[in-house]
Amino acid sequence: MHNRGRPAGRGRPVPVGARGRRGPAESLGQLLPRMLDDLGLDAASESVRIMGAWDEAVGPELATHCRPEGLRRDEVVALVRDSAWMQRVQLESPGILERLRTLSGTSKLLRLRLRIGPVDPG
Repeated sequence: MHNRGRPAGRGRPVPVGARGRRGPAESLGQLLPRMLDDLGLDAASESVRIMGAWDEAVGPELATHCRPEGLRRDEVVALVRDSAWMQRVQLESPGILERLRTLSGTSKLLRLRLRIGPVDPG
């Protein structure tokens, strides 16, 4: 059947992002650090990479009791549910920092600063 007045192939929706895609789709977490780097926002890009690596770096048990809050110079600031979890995270901080450095690709993280505060479920 011929569509009158419409060029061939018109009338059917094209899936979002289907045109011009050259490879597999990337998540925003993968794309955002590169975009920030390209815009000259290296510190913001580094922060996004570190925050994105947090759950894997601390592991599933600790991730439910502490969340990253931000990055200040050479330290990651994190909120911890209570003093018992703060002590546990502090004891594991050397390994957490090493995994964060590896996963985020940055070598400048020297400390993990913890404070007690609300921890939203991850």
